[in-house]
Amino acid sequence: MSLVRDTLRISTINEELTDAEIEIFEELFDVQSYKTGDLIIRPGDKKHSDNLYILAQGEIQVKIQTGDGETAIHVMKPGDLAGIITFVGGAPSQHSAALYSIGETKVLCMPSAKFDQLVCSRPMTAHKIMRGIVRYVHGIVRNMNAKSSELSNYIYRTSGGY
Repeated sequence: MSLVRDTLRISTINEELTDAEIEIFEELFDVQSYKTGDLIIRPGDKKHSDNLYILAQGEIQVKIQTGDGETAIHVMKPGDLAGIITFVGGAPSQHSAALYSIGETKVLCMPSAKFDQLVCSRPMTAHKIMRGIVRYVHGIVRNMNAKSSELSNYIYRTSGGY
């Protein structure tokens, strides 16, 4: 098995794809390697700004700019996606976080132009992939809503437990 195929199998992006569709999809990705502390993407970065990234190996630390400098807000695990907003047409200025490798890291990278070719040649496969991206984003939103509710319960001491 290839690194790309193995990564796609653990990612929610391809839950609906057949084995044949996965083979087609995997051809759209390049593998990029990073060392500890390497910057993968920064907010506003126009270079490769429309790429979709899927973490294949290692971990990626997500940091945002605060008044005290950069603050880590999340650690990505294999199968996690990044760059979704600009991949689907958002402006590079919509990148709100910097991504740094933690240890030796491998990332799958797909420019939106390659995906656009898939939309033209295999629209149903592209539709299934976009549904996978939406499911991934929905999972993030559900997680954030749960954390927001928990924080609200803590602050206002509702729902017990605090």
